[in-house]
Amino acid sequence: MLDLRNLTRQFVHSGLLKAIYLRPQRGVEAIPVDAVDAFEGRGLAGDRSADRPSSSSVPSKRQVTLIQAEHLPLIARWTARPSLDAKILRRNLVVSGFNLLAARSPFADQALRVLVGNEVILVVTGDCAPCSKMEADAALGPGGYNALRGHGGVTARIVRGGTLRVGDVVRVVPD
Repeated sequence: MLDLRNLTRQFVHSGLLKAIYLRPQRGVEAIPVDAVDAFEGRGLAGDRSADRPSSSSVPSKRQVTLIQAEHLPLIARWTARPSLDAKILRRNLVVSGFNLLAARSPFADQALRVLVGNEVILVVTGDCAPCSKMEADAALGPGGYNALRGHGGVTARIVRGGTLRVGDVVRVVPD
């Protein structure tokens, strides 16, 4: 029988990186790209998170944001939309077929490492809570904040950089 530490490391299969979005600055629409360089300890090239100077010796927990593709139809339904373009949610990576919420270890001493493609390794650091901008008409409109609660994705640190490409496999790898 597996204990909880081992159970949290078991995944049925890998996922897929469906889309990449960059947010060059506040108030600007996210830009879709097919590939991007991920910088260890900083963020994605061309994204405002990578350009922020670190204010301490502790790296930011929000270097990249990810959202579950399977949640998009639910969010669309809850906001009375026929469909939803992920770019309005302002997350960097859209992943399908892989439970992002389960990729965050419940144990502080046992991080789960998420390999994207063959190079980039991420460590999920927390939930990506929605902001009040989701209520704006340009985003989800009235009720958008609550529609996204619990389905806003996750934040992550980049622990090994490299190039991310749409279509990359996403999987948990051993330490």
